[in-house]
Amino acid sequence: MTTTPLPKRPIARMGCALGAALAITLLTGGVASAHVTAQPGTAVKGDRAIVALNVPTESDTAGTVKFELTLPADHPIAEVLTTPWPGWTEGVTKTRVTPPIESEGERVNEVVHTITWTAQPGNRIGPGQFANFQISIGPLPQDVDQLVMPAVQTYDDGKAVSWDQAQTPGAPEPAHPAPVLTLVAGTGADGTAGHQQDPTTATTGTTVTSSDNTARWLAGAGLLVGALGLTAGLRRRRAGKRRTGDFQLAPEPRQPSDRARRHSRS
Repeated sequence: MTTTPLPKRPIARMGCALGAALAITLLTGGVASAHVTAQPGTAVKGDRAIVALNVPTESDTAGTVKFELTLPADHPIAEVLTTPWPGWTEGVTKTRVTPPIESEGERVNEVVHTITWTAQPGNRIGPGQFANFQISIGPLPQDVDQLVMPAVQTYDDGKAVSWDQAQTPGAPEPAHPAPVLTLVAGTGADGTAGHQQDPTTATTGTTVTSSDNTARWLAGAGLLVGALGLTAGLRRRRAGKRRTGDFQLAPEPRQPSDRARRHSRS
């Protein structure tokens, strides 16, 4: 009676393959969900805020060389400032407001309508990278719950992507949603927080590789799953060996020779 030992390498290979497949799935899912967003996503009504426009490059072959942001004309903001970005130039266009708006005791006739960041030669946001373009805005309106800020992202291959689609509560997210800044009531006696909010995720002066930290923990997860599969395979292999040893037949006793039988009779 013989037994067939359990296969060794296929089980270990299966564990590694599952780990690799999981890592690839998570990585591709993360890239597909990248959008242009406003960070942080909320600010206080009537206050001032620093908002970072998070701009990822979704193309695998082209880089971002231009980004244009449009501020809402129906809720004009009296003061808009930009932060210098190395290797890029900023351009601002203004529009007249009628009637003028009152801001901190002053009448404002013109407000910023669009801001355009343009990469200088030799600069871009490459594939797998993102940049945070910061603006300081305020005072924020108090008669609205959100500011929708459409944007246009231009690549060095000539393609332009408009981030201007409205997001409907309860509906699936559109392919290219417009950046949105949600406005909330303040905590002070007058309904305002009384300070300028600063996005903790904004970074100035560098182009950041967006997939760096994410890729590290995803790859680690894939390796962990693969290691678990390998461990399971080794355990199965050892168990198979033990079972094989348990069912081995004992050797048959040797028969006495003719000479031994004659000797016993005498």
